[in-house]
Amino acid sequence: MIAIINTGCANINSVRFAFERLGVTPEVITTPEKLSEFERAILPGVGHANVAMKRLNEQGWTEAIADYQRPLMGICLGMQLLCESTEEGNVACLDRIPGKVELLETNDLTAPHMGWNNLRVVKSHALTAGLSEQDQVYFVHSFAHTINQSTLVSGEYGQAFSAIVANDNYAGMQFHPERSGRVGAQLLQNFINWQI
Repeated sequence: MIAIINTGCANINSVRFAFERLGVTPEVITTPEKLSEFERAILPGVGHANVAMKRLNEQGWTEAIADYQRPLMGICLGMQLLCESTEEGNVACLDRIPGKVELLETNDLTAPHMGWNNLRVVKSHALTAGLSEQDQVYFVHSFAHTINQSTLVSGEYGQAFSAIVANDNYAGMQFHPERSGRVGAQLLQNFINWQI
């Protein structure tokens, strides 16, 4: 059973529907005490990191996520919140995945980075199964995780950045797999199949 963590900082319905299309019915949870009952969990997020971290702290999610020992994946802002810190609001994050989140240097490109982009697999992992460099996914973001040892897949928009990261039982996807068609469905299925 998959939990979708609802902190009020995400459109959780699109994530829920994406899993339902794969034959899995996730449960949306609003209390940290329930997290330990689930085999895996999703932390979706949209909006400002400062607001989202404040909610995570106030609602008691910080400890629950730190104690969780099964697969947990952040999506978009949810991925960024799993990292050490972010320049968006200059806040400390959950520190489950090594690395900092910084403003994308887009140079002459339009900001935020919004639209379909290719991926480059950096490390083979259960989460990258079936992914090729011709595949595209849908991004909407202005900040990104810098490439480091936790980077599985990179993207590029003005600069290279982490598109998929993983550390121990925690992972993140900077793009929106739930909006990325066939490729996104494959990546969500990889998360369902991922064994720690």
